[in-house]
Amino acid sequence: MHRLRIFSGFAVALMLCAVVMASPPLEWTAAHAQQFAAAKKRVERKGPEPKAAPQEQRERATFTAQDEDVAVIPGIPDARIWGDSEKEFARLLPQASGPWLAISGGGSDGAYGAGVLTGWSESGLRPEFAVVTGVSIGALIAPFAFLGPRYDEVVHKNFTTIGAADIFEDRTTRDSLFDYWPLKRVIEQRVTPALLSEIAAEHARGRRLFVATTNLDAGRRVVWNMGAIAARGEEGLRLFRDVLLASSSIPGFFSPVPIEVEANGKRFHELHGDGTLTSPFFVVPDTMLSPRGATRPPFGQLYIIVNSKLGAEFKMPDRNIPGILGRSIGVALTAALRAEVMLVYIGAQRHGITLRIAHVDPSFDHPSRGPFDGQYMQALYEVGVAAGKKGTAFGDTLPELSMHGSGGRQ
Repeated sequence: MHRLRIFSGFAVALMLCAVVMASPPLEWTAAHAQQFAAAKKRVERKGPEPKAAPQEQRERATFTAQDEDVAVIPGIPDARIWGDSEKEFARLLPQASGPWLAISGGGSDGAYGAGVLTGWSESGLRPEFAVVTGVSIGALIAPFAFLGPRYDEVVHKNFTTIGAADIFEDRTTRDSLFDYWPLKRVIEQRVTPALLSEIAAEHARGRRLFVATTNLDAGRRVVWNMGAIAARGEEGLRLFRDVLLASSSIPGFFSPVPIEVEANGKRFHELHGDGTLTSPFFVVPDTMLSPRGATRPPFGQLYIIVNSKLGAEFKMPDRNIPGILGRSIGVALTAALRAEVMLVYIGAQRHGITLRIAHVDPSFDHPSRGPFDGQYMQALYEVGVAAGKKGTAFGDTLPELSMHGSGGRQ
């Protein structure tokens, strides 16, 4: 397990180095990263650009590692914990029993997860989950998955009625190559006070909704207790939206999201970015699945929706900077994802946990014109629906994780 974690970390490091040098988005899959340069040329502005909030324009107050260690969200002390702390995570555990669901990142391939959930609902076999977790695009799906089948159509529309222009504008900002104000606006439209009320009600029943971000100041994963945030009503609405945006904000590509905290009598802003920087999906702190873990994972059944293919794929990248770096990022992401799946699989075997994993079938080869292509997402959504409805989406054995290519064409 230690070697796998090192390998996963190496892949993420490669991914970060590529972002510093160029601009393909990290959460896109290998099939999409290479098409980034062409996609950005087609992005058009939709509606007026919102003005930046005053605190986002000011310089951040300085703070120390000691401040960071004890920082809390003002008025919501149970809003979040360090995602690598087994002791802190124990405080957030659900009172309700039942299976857990983890939804990975994957950009527009999130249409697959949306489809699986819908097909699963149509089969009549989709359970109510005690815990739902989401990272990156999975974070944007998770609130609706948490609330159950009545929101399946909302998720469907989210993936079939939006395009690249609904996600970003081709305009640099102080700390990013592109401006995510369109995505911020979409989140504000989808995450309403009524939605938060429903999530708060389920939280009161003992269920839990978690979203992971990466604290760029500390370099650590943060797990957000979204039900506790929702329970604060209007007070928690902005933070709820900011966390979803942060989990999907690829550093260098999108601006990190400043989140206000307080510690040692002062307030300051942390910077939070894409949750996939520290893990492609989140289940529990890694130590809970390791032989050294002091606490057994508090569930007997775990479902993971991987919004990506898991196997290596043959592809001849274009001989230019976007093509080579895009391909490199895709390979690094897939390698990190495979390593994380293996880690969770080994931990589940050790603790006698029933593990079911759904992932995009290697044979899916619908052409994509670029990130968030509507026809591509609709086709992938339909594949997910069919698999979920037939009961073939989730495998009960470890998926093929060979580094050998499939030999197929893209």
